[in-house]
Amino acid sequence: MQTIAPRSGARSGASGRLGITPGVGRLLLVVAVFLGALLATAAPASAHAALTGSDPKQGAVVDQAPASVSLTFSEKVAMSDGSVRVLDPAGKRVDTGKTSDLGSNTYGVKLHKGLPDGTFTVAYQVVSADSHPISGAYTFSVGAPSDTKVALPDQEAGGGFVGGLYGFARYLSYAGFILVVGGAAFVLGCWPGGAGVRPVQRLVVSGWVTLTASTLVMLLFRAPYTGSGKIADAFDMAKLGDVLQTKTGAALVSRLLLLAAAALFIAVLFGAYEKRTDPKERKDLTFGLAIGGGVVAVGLGATWAMAEHASTGIQAGLAMPVDVVHLLAVAAWLGGLAALVVALYFAPAVEAGAVRRFSRVAFCSVVALAATGLYQSWRQVGSWSALTGTWYGQLLLIKVGLVAVLVGIAWISRRWTARITSQAGDMAPEAAAATVVEQRAQKRAGEQADQHAEKRVSAKRVEKKPVTVPAGGAGEDTERSAQLARQQAAMTTAREKRIRDADPNRSGLRRSVLAEAGVAVVLLAVTTVLTSTEPGRTEEEAAASQTTAAAQRSGPLTLKFPFDTGSDDGKGTLQLDLDPGRTGSNEMHIFVKRPNGSAFDIPEVKVSFTLKSKDVGPLPVVPDHIATGHWSSSGVQIPMAGKWKIAVTVRTSDIDQVTVNKNAQIG
Repeated sequence: MQTIAPRSGARSGASGRLGITPGVGRLLLVVAVFLGALLATAAPASAHAALTGSDPKQGAVVDQAPASVSLTFSEKVAMSDGSVRVLDPAGKRVDTGKTSDLGSNTYGVKLHKGLPDGTFTVAYQVVSADSHPISGAYTFSVGAPSDTKVALPDQEAGGGFVGGLYGFARYLSYAGFILVVGGAAFVLGCWPGGAGVRPVQRLVVSGWVTLTASTLVMLLFRAPYTGSGKIADAFDMAKLGDVLQTKTGAALVSRLLLLAAAALFIAVLFGAYEKRTDPKERKDLTFGLAIGGGVVAVGLGATWAMAEHASTGIQAGLAMPVDVVHLLAVAAWLGGLAALVVALYFAPAVEAGAVRRFSRVAFCSVVALAATGLYQSWRQVGSWSALTGTWYGQLLLIKVGLVAVLVGIAWISRRWTARITSQAGDMAPEAAAATVVEQRAQKRAGEQADQHAEKRVSAKRVEKKPVTVPAGGAGEDTERSAQLARQQAAMTTAREKRIRDADPNRSGLRRSVLAEAGVAVVLLAVTTVLTSTEPGRTEEEAAASQTTAAAQRSGPLTLKFPFDTGSDDGKGTLQLDLDPGRTGSNEMHIFVKRPNGSAFDIPEVKVSFTLKSKDVGPLPVVPDHIATGHWSSSGVQIPMAGKWKIAVTVRTSDIDQVTVNKNAQIG
């Protein structure tokens, strides 16, 4: 049995390896964990469903109150009673509270009869098919726009403390899955002797505990995550019952049941399997554990595939098994790598054959990752324009570039490893460097033994004086022998640790390993951001749907602004018409009337347009006076679609003026 050091190359991709001291390895691990935690808690994952249409349309002014309100999304969403609320200008709910599925990703809610004129607010909060909560609001008006007292919460669905906690638990669940599945696979398939190594056992058990705890947290906090955002709702049994009726709730419960089976698997792996000495019994038990463990691992992977991104969109029937293969490949590679690194740092010795077997497993995992990743990229991007014109596509290009750099560095590392191999003869590159260190250590030990032998010969030539052994000398000799044995054991342990962590004086290899580890950390960060970014295909489809809906909106945009400057003759109503009310050039007309309905000729009126979401504006417009109470401006440019803030400043005297605001969807 040989003590070996980790390597990194096209096959294994290990991050801890020859030339990296334990301190550097731990530092890289801390950096990776810090980046993962930072990315996990930075923001809630972007939803993959978008509102593409509504009836009445956003910003529309209708003559009569509608009997119902309908919303159309880019994909199927989960909606419960109360998911859509319609509020009148006074902030009172006017919907029945019962939502219905109208087909074609359209959902509706009926309204009460006898609604007043004015501006109504439609607020919705639903869960997209990939398990992410989404929320939003828009307005329409009956008769004419009016002021509204509706105040909507600033916090987005899935945000706040609960959103951060749920997101952190989600990432911990992935980490636990990788450790428990990959670590167990490494022991069973690559290094059976590792079943009796305590550090490896602790790694796999820690993965199981992490996955179980994070799944329980996600199940409890699913209700507040997709609903109110209040922590107290996590302990509401009625809301928990509602969660269990959803696709995500069923997946989380299934995961807990599979984890119970995984606990039995781990107990056998590190108990009965480790104690088996008969080759035939051990072989039979290995086969049984492989079958049982494989079924549990596939089942655990399916709990993600059937409840998240792979379960929605195009080719879902193919995407779900591909996603399971992708998850298992990640676990086999990174989980096995974690087990190998733990063994190299803390186990007395690791067989060279174990690394060779893991190298083959890692190579197959990388091939599977490349194939499944290519398919997933096509499915999520879909077009060249989305690849270059969306944030998801740009991140994907960055990831591909980092992978290319990583492969190049791995090729350089492989060359350095080959040079070490030549020093140790025809053996596995993984064990070459450690063998060289072993040979050097043996040589030094032989020289030291020769020196000790010479000293003993010299000592025999010296005349010895009689020594009187006092009573109890035998006990002291026994104690001294035990002390020497402990010292010898400590020296042996220290020597084994030096061999495991020794630098074979290969500065080039050390530099390439550090560079590879740095690129791997960046690649992990980019991949984590990708998982929380809306896919390019979905983003383009939603934008196209919104553009089509905006193009189909008929009639100009009409807004009414009641005003009061505080003077004796300072009250009135201003009506703003924007035609055609789309992006590009528009014609604007303003009509000002007194409370009695007569035309009101005021000294000055000014208008500005601001799009806060894109940090555009204010764009000032000074209309020309056309007639009594009538102002007009041609060529009013609206550069992009969005919810614009329209501010109108009205001056009724030299010192009396007021600015009134309204928000309206344009484009």
